[in-house]
Order: sequence, then structure tokens, then C-alpha cells
Amino acid sequence: MQKDKIMSLSEKTLTIVMALSADTGLDPLTSGRAKAAVPFGGNYRIIDFTLTNCIRSNFRRILVLTQYNAHSLHKHLRDGWSLFNSELSEYVTAITSQMREGKMGCLNAVDAVKQNTYILERSKDDYVCVVSGEHIYRMDYAAMLEYHVTSGADITISSIEIGANGQRPAQSQLEVDPQGRVISIGKATQSGIATMEVTIFNKQCLLDLLAASSSDEPCTLGFSQQALPGTEEKYTIMTYQFGGVAGRVSPDRYWRNLSCVDSYYEANMDLLQHDAPLDLYQSAWPIRTYQRQNPPARTIPGASCNEGVFINSMVGAGTIISGGGVHHSVLFPEVYVGDAATVDRSILLPGVHVGDGAQLANCIVEKHVVIPQGEIIGHDQKQDARRFTVTERGVIIVPSGYQFG
Repeated sequence: MQKDKIMSLSEKTLTIVMALSADTGLDPLTSGRAKAAVPFGGNYRIIDFTLTNCIRSNFRRILVLTQYNAHSLHKHLRDGWSLFNSELSEYVTAITSQMREGKMGCLNAVDAVKQNTYILERSKDDYVCVVSGEHIYRMDYAAMLEYHVTSGADITISSIEIGANGQRPAQSQLEVDPQGRVISIGKATQSGIATMEVTIFNKQCLLDLLAASSSDEPCTLGFSQQALPGTEEKYTIMTYQFGGVAGRVSPDRYWRNLSCVDSYYEANMDLLQHDAPLDLYQSAWPIRTYQRQNPPARTIPGASCNEGVFINSMVGAGTIISGGGVHHSVLFPEVYVGDAATVDRSILLPGVHVGDGAQLANCIVEKHVVIPQGEIIGHDQKQDARRFTVTERGVIIVPSGYQFG
């Protein structure tokens, strides 16, 4: 399909980004922020990857459905994503529960979209793309939209191979016929593919589906996992392979759900591999985010004349390593590492201060935490477990506002 035709299709598409999760799997990182707003990769928030996919695909009418701990997410959208021209019908708009018909909040993903049916009805768009804002991946949605239209589908689900490149996909597996039509959703199959929560609908099809849905029970499943099982015979549902030959960035096949702290930690550590499975440095697909006007990161000698060094690490702007040593770690902006301090295999969120001589290993330290001089974390698991949350793989989380004795 010609490029101008693809652009025309994108301009007829409304995108709904689901950012509703009260995900306890990432506690305590989500105790005060939405999952979509959790910092990732030394510079970003999780939702930045989905929103970048939107703008690079020319999907420029975007609704972000929010609910739990949404303030920091709304602030991030305001500060980092106010780049659209409303006079051209472009926008990123955060939508909270409308509480129509006496409802208090939304019970699940389908209910959240259903409460905003009136927005869909007013929209002049022909297609609706429903995506999660809580996964890490890069994808050209425009190529999927082209496939959706040319295949004659009512609904197209993006799928991923189970186990491909270490992926742990969402729960709903898919069974498809040789032509790529979905036969069943959510049942255990031998197909080896599952939904990754990127779904394109013909708008009227979505409206009909919402009108027929029963969404009055709590449910933690993603939108397509909840809404589509049982509709396979009523609608033509096609599957689109993530990481196929179509699209501009998807061949890396990297997708992460970040369902628990360990998966969050591992995904950040993935970025430190020699050939990282997710390439943040692809010039044609830079990940957009909000960045404060910080000075460059720097290393300087400490008071003892130790040189500040970092090895195989990501270091955010405004960070100062003053005579300390950082190895295989991800440091967000405005971190300070003091003289003779060591940081190993750790993630330090913005504004963390590591005092002189402190030793951190295998840690995630929440923003603005001050690690006292000489403090040791990550070298005695029994002692760490008395004070902090420790995951199954031994990652220690130092929560926001922690007061050291």
C-alpha cells in the first residue's frame, strides 16, 4: 500500500491507551504511581514506549484511560506529551472514569472503554486501536492498520510467539487457521502464540461489541483478553504477527509485560547487554519523554582523590559520580554517588543520593532516597529482608521515604 494511503488510514484512527492498572506485582514501585508511570531505562516512563509507537505511526488522536494513582501519570502527559495541535484534531488526553449511570470508577478494562462510548460515537474515525500503556516494546502500528484494512477484518489482534526472545506474554493464547483468522481466544492451544494487547477494531464493530458486553464484575485481564473470547464466530478476527517483516522497528521482537519487580529489574538489565535486545539508540525511532533541563552527567574525584568511574552502565543527565564506582547499573537523572561508594547491578531512580562509602548491590532504590554514609545493602540477604522488600531472585527494593536508623 502506498505511503500516502497508509497515512490517510492513520488519520482515520482513534487510539485508546489503557493505563488503569492497580498492579500489585510491582509494589512498592506502584504504591504511589500508576504502573504506566513507573520509570524505566534511565530516562523514561513505561507509557512513553506506547505513546512513541503512536506518534511514529502517525496515530495522533490518543485517549489515555487512567484510574489508580494517576496524578504522576497525568503530570507526565502534561509535561512531556503536550506536542499536538488541537486545531488539526490532534491530542493526547487523559480520561478518568466518567462515573456515568451512578458508577464509582471502572471495574475492568471493558467497563473503562464502555464508560466512554459517547466519545467513540462522536468520533469521526473509522478505526479504533486499543493498546496497553503498560508494556515495553516498539511497534509500527501503521503497518498493522494496513494489514487490518487489506485483510477485510473486523478486528485484528497483534500476536507474539510464546517464549520468543524470553517473552512472557499475556494470558490469552490464540488459535488461528492457515489464513491467519482467529478460531479461538483464551483457550490452551498448541499454536504457541498469544495476544500482546494491541488490537485494531472497525469502530462500529467495537461499538456493537461494547453494547453487547457485560462488564459489571471486577477483572484484571487486558481489554482484548476480556472482551473478545466468544466473539470468534460473530466477527472476522485476524492475527497480526509482531516482529514480522512489515513495519519499521518490530523485527527486534522485544516485548515485556513487567508483571513483577523481578521482570522490571531484568528488563532494565537487558538494556546493559552488549547487543541489547531493545535498541534505544535507533535514530529513526527515538523514544520521547519529558526531560528536565539538567546539565550533563559527570564523574569527578572524591575527597580521597578516588576517581569517579562507571562501567557498563546507563547514567542520566545531572548525575554526579564523585569518587564512587558504578558497575552494570542504571542511574536515572540527578543521582549522586559519593566518595568510595559502590553501586553494582542496581537501579537508582531520580534524585537518589548515595553517601560516601556506601555499598549497594542488586538494588532498586526509589527516587530521592538518601543512602547514609557507610550503609551496606545487598550483601546480607537476611539483614536486608528485615528492612526491605526482597524479591524471589534477591532484588532489594528501598522504598520512597525510607528512614534509615
